Amino acid sequence: METLMSNPIFVVVIYVVIIGGFWMLLTRPQKKEQKRVQGMLADLEVGDTVLTTSGFYGVVIDITDEDLVVEFGSNKNCRIPMQKAAIAQVEKPGQE
Repeated sequence: METLMSNPIFVVVIYVVIIGGFWMLLTRPQKKEQKRVQGMLADLEVGDTVLTTSGFYGVVIDITDEDLVVEFGSNKNCRIPMQKAAIAQVEKPGQE
């Protein structure tokens, strides 16, 4: 066993396995979150209530490939175009 531990190739392999394990532990949650956000934005429809990254609630009025128009407030006069990346949360109508 002592000769195995003194072998430099074995030591390098151990370090690679440890670093690879930590890499997987750190990147997996990030990829999972990215997949969740992409799915949420793909399922976005007109009439959905959204929460923006700045904390405003609004209703989706129009959707294009990269942008959408969100109506804020109850006066129907505040419609703001924004990027889909600015959406933090989506609530479907009738969903509680």
